[in-house]
Amino acid sequence: MSELSEEMVAELLSLEKRNLIKNPHGAEQFEGWEITENGGSQWRVEELPGDCGKEFPDETVQSYFATSFELCLKKQVLDLRAEGYSEELLDTVQPKITVQDWYAGRSDCGCTYQLCVSLLNESQETVQEFKPDPVSLEPENSDCSWSQVTHTFEGYGPGVHFVSFEHGGQDSKYWDGWFGVRVTNSSVEVQP
Repeated sequence: MSELSEEMVAELLSLEKRNLIKNPHGAEQFEGWEITENGGSQWRVEELPGDCGKEFPDETVQSYFATSFELCLKKQVLDLRAEGYSEELLDTVQPKITVQDWYAGRSDCGCTYQLCVSLLNESQETVQEFKPDPVSLEPENSDCSWSQVTHTFEGYGPGVHFVSFEHGGQDSKYWDGWFGVRVTNSSVEVQP
């Protein structure tokens, strides 16, 4: 790695660890989110713990996003430069970018959960992607507690400008209403 400029050192020292996702648990309904798939009875925000649900491990989280009987997906595309991270910092230092999401099923209906997070260049082409296999949750094989998925991008090379975060799912019995996977407390953090 080349020697860091005084400006970059000052930028690194001023960085705070913060969640770049806007409205991570639905306190403002769908503000900040782009609905990319809105199947079945569509997305809905519900209060924790919800019907046939479990309490969330963090008491400050009061709500979650609920999916329906057809695919529901929503995303945010975060502009790292607009969030205060310089091109020089992103290209030279390549700070770690950690993503996290929480999901849970219901005790009365199975569901699937999916997540895709991509680092994008200025033209919004994929530089690196984290896309785990979809998760199937069935009440007979799970206690329906909240599960966390985490991934850290590092060594991704120069040119990263955006982070695309998309998640969602659906129920597995095609019941009318909101019996699909529940998601909340999503985060994207650039590590100083």
